[in-house]
Amino acid sequence: MVRLKHALFVIVGLGSVLPQDADAGTATVTFTGTVATSCSVNVVNGTGTLTTNGALNNLSSKNPGGSPAKVDITTTGGVRVSLDAVSSATTPASDTTTTAWNPTYSMSGAQTVTETGVSTLMTGAGTRNVDINLTGTKSGGDSFIDGNYAATVTVRCE
Repeated sequence: MVRLKHALFVIVGLGSVLPQDADAGTATVTFTGTVATSCSVNVVNGTGTLTTNGALNNLSSKNPGGSPAKVDITTTGGVRVSLDAVSSATTPASDTTTTAWNPTYSMSGAQTVTETGVSTLMTGAGTRNVDINLTGTKSGGDSFIDGNYAATVTVRCE
């Protein structure tokens, strides 16, 4: 029994001179990053084709024989796509009546948008295939006459 007490005393004594465990500690670290909003417009087919309807009061890329212009828009998301109003158009000199021009677009791909003429928010990253249509309309009894017509539409992604 004395030996046991002596052994216990030695063990307890050694415990006081042996290195002690350090107190545990914790810390947190923070990571930050920034993804810059980006948007690019790539012209796939920059020339749409306008054709008239039977009454000659509508000139449109949506009429039979017409075709839309096409662009691809690639973005990180968080931007808006829109079309500027036609600010100038080329018409035959003898066409002196007013034409109301109306650009519209539809999208497929990373986001689907049915035909619209208003700004659309791009909700996520990816590429959208955009068909851009243009319609010119004469009012009252006015009609399109023989000659070449052209109008430019600006696509915005901002």
